[in-house]
Amino acid sequence: MAKKVKLTRPELKKHRDALARFERYLPMLKLKQQQLQLTIRQVNAAWRKARDDYARSQAAFAPYRHLLADTAGVNIRDMAEPAEVKTATENIAGVNIPIYQDVEFPPISYSLFGTAAWVDRALMDLREITRDRVRCDVFTQQRDLLQKELTKIIQRVNLFEKVKIPEARDAIRLIQIKLGDEMTAAVGRGKIAKSKLTSTSHDSESPSGGTDNPSSAEGAA
Repeated sequence: MAKKVKLTRPELKKHRDALARFERYLPMLKLKQQQLQLTIRQVNAAWRKARDDYARSQAAFAPYRHLLADTAGVNIRDMAEPAEVKTATENIAGVNIPIYQDVEFPPISYSLFGTAAWVDRALMDLREITRDRVRCDVFTQQRDLLQKELTKIIQRVNLFEKVKIPEARDAIRLIQIKLGDEMTAAVGRGKIAKSKLTSTSHDSESPSGGTDNPSSAEGAA
């Protein structure tokens, strides 16, 4: 292990608590990862549809494109640009993302009777192009925000799975080995001490000499 581990009981509790915390959070992170991945797939599908709509609306406008130079001083391109893009905010898997609602355009500022009829139609088509473009932009923002959060979650999952949990388990194993060795040594020392104490007790109970033996005294007489 890269980090020095203190082989003590308090350190054992610390690593056990950390391991329990990591193992509790990891399933939650994986669930969030799955939710984000699913949502990103849905957003990508919606973005592709908006992109196709954008392409179709551009194709619908194509017949008018060469006429834009002859609009009698009417700048329909400016009138087709958004005055305001309306979005709401939705929280998905802990991420606040924008939700497209509508586009408001500036008011029409030319005479409906003093311009060619095709100008009205061209303006409607240009505004539809703008709406589709804005939807694509909003879906792109959603995807970028969700992808950024997904990257963070994947990093955390990898950190827990590949670093934190293995480190905690390794530390617990090392501390348990050390404490087990200490306990075995303590038991051994206890047995040795008990053996010495028992031996000393037996020695103190044995007779100290032979002068008090009556038979010995009679023989001497």
